[in-house]
Amino acid sequence: MQLLEAELITLRMPLVSPFATSFGVQNERYPLLVRVRVVHLGQVVTGWGECVALRDPVYSPEYLDSARHVLQHYLLPLVLGAPEPWGPQEVGAILEPIVGHPMAKAALEMALLDAQLRASGNSLAEFLGVTATSVPAGVSVGIQASIPQLLGVVGDYLDQGYVRIKLKIKPGWDYEPVRAVRERFGDIPLQVDANTAYSLADAPTLRRLDEFDLLLIEQPLAEGDLRRHSLLAAQISTPVCLDESITSAASAEDAIALGAAAVINVKPGRVGGYLEARRIHDLALASGVPVWCGGMVETGIGRHANAALAGLPGFTLPGDISASDRFYLTDITEPVVMTGGRIPIWSGPGVCPEPAEAAIAEFTVDSTSLPCG
Repeated sequence: MQLLEAELITLRMPLVSPFATSFGVQNERYPLLVRVRVVHLGQVVTGWGECVALRDPVYSPEYLDSARHVLQHYLLPLVLGAPEPWGPQEVGAILEPIVGHPMAKAALEMALLDAQLRASGNSLAEFLGVTATSVPAGVSVGIQASIPQLLGVVGDYLDQGYVRIKLKIKPGWDYEPVRAVRERFGDIPLQVDANTAYSLADAPTLRRLDEFDLLLIEQPLAEGDLRRHSLLAAQISTPVCLDESITSAASAEDAIALGAAAVINVKPGRVGGYLEARRIHDLALASGVPVWCGGMVETGIGRHANAALAGLPGFTLPGDISASDRFYLTDITEPVVMTGGRIPIWSGPGVCPEPAEAAIAEFTVDSTSLPCG
């Protein structure tokens, strides 16, 4: 594969459903797209990747401007200078000299993988070995202003057909809202996400959630604290799921060995790409640990790719793979549509349908072209 040109495109897309961060409520998302033109199998093809880093460093140390900078000044030059032959499967090793920045690395790997698949006429699902044609759709519900408002939001998502509800929780917003949802909606698949909001001293509070028969509690403690997660797991019966703690197959192996993770949330951007995500899936499957696919408010590029990943056999729990209209009135690809509580897996060439140039032009706020060949 020969890299001819790369373009970094920053979009600004309004959100139908805003989400809260420590910097306040976010009404827009700023996706960073990587578009590459390569020569592969004697063809000049275009590939697309999506970086899931948020505008501010509130989920991870990576953020929009840092991802764009490292892609332009470090990652793309490394790929350009790599001795041939190379392909997407070698990109991880090529980029290894740069410490960290998994979301930026994942976006570049995704774009090159998309180009390879389009040249060969294969889908990401075929490449991964997925035989499923659809996956169950789950939805994440943020902290609401009141319990009645929460019940209204959850009821609306259930009416739309979502088969699993995830509730965000934090100290002071945990037992009562979960109890209210369980009492109102009965035996629905239900889980909670703490986003590192608790400490081990909160074990008695978290143990109270055991009575609600939750699928799991996601990332209750600090991301680097596998030891305390294992101690917490011994004190509650709700399965502990790790999200931010899992940054690679190696960290997943450690978490499983320590008994810190009964379930793993796999986010491809967080772990450095879909190839590493598949390695985590394979490790967890061999260890008998269920996995599910988390979301990062992706556009159709990442949303279609996540659905393909979630078709692997170890993804036995519904993921945060919602329809495009969960967040966007207008997507940049053919929209992801939920039917009967399920999301179809893209079966055409590449990781997703061809992005719409008109939609990209409408939302673009910055674009940098980098001639390579």
